[in-house]
Amino acid sequence: MKLSLRLIASLVFSISLLTFLVARNQVRSQKSGMRGDLARRAEVLTESLQETVEPVLQKGPTQLRRIVERFGDRQHLAGVAIYDPDGKLLAASANLEHNAGTPPNVFATCKASDTGAGGFIKIGDMAMYAYAVPLHRDANLAGVLVTFHDAGFIEAQSSNIWRGALWDVIAEVLLIVLITFLIVRSTIVGPITRISQWMKDLRNGNAGPLPQPSAGDFLQPLTSEAASLGQSLAEARMAAKEEARLREAGDTLWTADRLRVGVRRRLRGNSLFVISNREPYQHVHNGKEIEVRVPASGLVTALEPILNACDGTWIAHGSSDADRESVDSHDRLRVPPDLKHYTLRRVWLSKEEEDGYYFGFANEGIWPLCHIAHTRPNFRTTDWEHYRRVNEKFAQATLEEIENAEEPFVLIQDYHFALLPRLIKTARPDARVAIFWHIPWPNPEAFAICPWQKELLDGLLGADLIGFHIQAHCNNFLETVDQSIECRIEWDRFAVNHSNHFTIVRPHPISVAFVDSSEESRGLLTGEPSRATILEKLGPETLFVGVGVDRIDYTKGLLERFLGIERFLDKYPQYVRKFSFVQFGAPSRTNIKRYKDFFFEVEAEAQRINARFQVDRWKPIVFYGQHHDHHEINPYYRAADLCLVTSLHDGMNLVAKEFVAAREDEDGVLVLSQFTGAIRELRDAIPVNPYDIEQLAESIRRALEMSPEERRARMKRMRRTVREHNVYRWAADLISELAEIRLDAPELTEKR
Repeated sequence: MKLSLRLIASLVFSISLLTFLVARNQVRSQKSGMRGDLARRAEVLTESLQETVEPVLQKGPTQLRRIVERFGDRQHLAGVAIYDPDGKLLAASANLEHNAGTPPNVFATCKASDTGAGGFIKIGDMAMYAYAVPLHRDANLAGVLVTFHDAGFIEAQSSNIWRGALWDVIAEVLLIVLITFLIVRSTIVGPITRISQWMKDLRNGNAGPLPQPSAGDFLQPLTSEAASLGQSLAEARMAAKEEARLREAGDTLWTADRLRVGVRRRLRGNSLFVISNREPYQHVHNGKEIEVRVPASGLVTALEPILNACDGTWIAHGSSDADRESVDSHDRLRVPPDLKHYTLRRVWLSKEEEDGYYFGFANEGIWPLCHIAHTRPNFRTTDWEHYRRVNEKFAQATLEEIENAEEPFVLIQDYHFALLPRLIKTARPDARVAIFWHIPWPNPEAFAICPWQKELLDGLLGADLIGFHIQAHCNNFLETVDQSIECRIEWDRFAVNHSNHFTIVRPHPISVAFVDSSEESRGLLTGEPSRATILEKLGPETLFVGVGVDRIDYTKGLLERFLGIERFLDKYPQYVRKFSFVQFGAPSRTNIKRYKDFFFEVEAEAQRINARFQVDRWKPIVFYGQHHDHHEINPYYRAADLCLVTSLHDGMNLVAKEFVAAREDEDGVLVLSQFTGAIRELRDAIPVNPYDIEQLAESIRRALEMSPEERRARMKRMRRTVREHNVYRWAADLISELAEIRLDAPELTEKR
């Protein structure tokens, strides 16, 4: 109400002031015009009388008075007076005789200049305009003729203008007050009241969906912030309830809050530095604005709570087009953008360095080498040199960041930085260095293909801790080390003593952020398509839907997956028009020819199979070959009868865990490749050999025809696994193990 009154008062004042200024200018302009018009008419009239009066000037007062009276009734003419050169009144109109005894000021002016002169004067209470002209006889001044014009009408007209402006102001103010009241009530007070009531209900635990403003509503930012606040409150309340339940049950579920608190205690005040190729925040140009984007990454989900808790530093490649414009002179900025809890340090790479280090050695060499998917790795000396130089560049940036940190924790991510642990450890022996290898580690014979295998192994063994997803990858790594370099391996505790330095090798299976939804948090989700909507979109007769979510990568088994779907429809034609498979395929590493060609292969295979089976608008494979965020994919996770994960070789594959985490209804079937790390944990998935097309087809049929009771029992057990072994537990275990490592001499380390 106070806001409305202040707004209305401001508008009334502004309009009144504006009207006053306009009316004043109008009065001035009109008064000036009327005065000028009156002066011109007075001059014309007086000069015409001059011609009449001069010939009879010598005839005496009687004749002059007769002439004066004859002209005294003109419009706005108050009277006429004739004076001799000494200012004595010779004749005057009857209505002026008592007021014209003393000549006006214009008399003297006229007499002195011997020309006409005029001016506005006051006679009693009357406003007049007097105009005087000289009267001559025999070329000598014989008198002065003065006409007096009533100027009161000018003031009266000005008063009318002011009076009209006043009524206009009153009418406008009343109309504006009414309109403002209605607008404020409908667009500000009403929505704010509804949001306030919603937040009150949220606080009391009874909130429904947040009232959404219309498109373009200026309150939309407030509504978005309220929704975020509501989401946070709902999650906090849910976390508190869950924590209480866990304490009562003696459970140990890891959450972002628990990770934040637990890791702060384990770090013991030391700083944490995370190094990855991909940055957690990107700055990109969007028109004239710079937009902040968060790339979809389980790594960001896992590590950001830790960095927030300890004010850490994330070192990454600044690859977006506006990244340089967003950092300070030391290539740093504080993130997240709104909270600024930790530091992002960006490292710049040239186009040649990125092509050689990332696209070349890392993704054309190490990636196919570690994924046994029958794609030949390419190792080029130029790529290796770029890989080595980029690792040195990241090492230099990291050493600058940890220069003033005592016993810093350094957590390196993935195969892009195999040389980095040794470079950092050599310069800072007091640093605790860990590297997590997110992809598989092949057997020693396969890894021996790499011409620089010894350099890579030496670089990795500079770390205090090397993490893999599963034990088999740890075994392969230790066997590779055993066959390739001089060292001593302690198989009983999976440790390597190389160059008088101990490295611990451990499995730490990564996961996803499992969030139990409550009615509160579900109420905040609006506009998400239902299963019925998705089925209708796929075709009017569609009863079953499958989903796949992958980067377009030759290791993901996409061609084999499509062949399995084709074989399934061949063997079980009753599912034609009844089953559709939705494949989300994000283009990946398209700078590499093998990836670009593979994208077209996948697209062509989907088109070929659709051409065989398509009926009307139904088709067996719906292929979306572009990037999609989780908000677009999650509805399909929740609606699908099955999810196909058919990787030919995969370190973990988080899509399998994302599907399980999304199934709040405890329904749906996961068909999972036996060559993924996830199969070791998700034992209730239907295991499949993606190379066996017949088995894949039968697995699809089995999933669709599985009884509801079995589906729910399997999904419930898998959800329990993902919930208990979520990404926060992964991060906590990794940091905890790194914190427990002794940094003293090897002989002391052996006594642990």
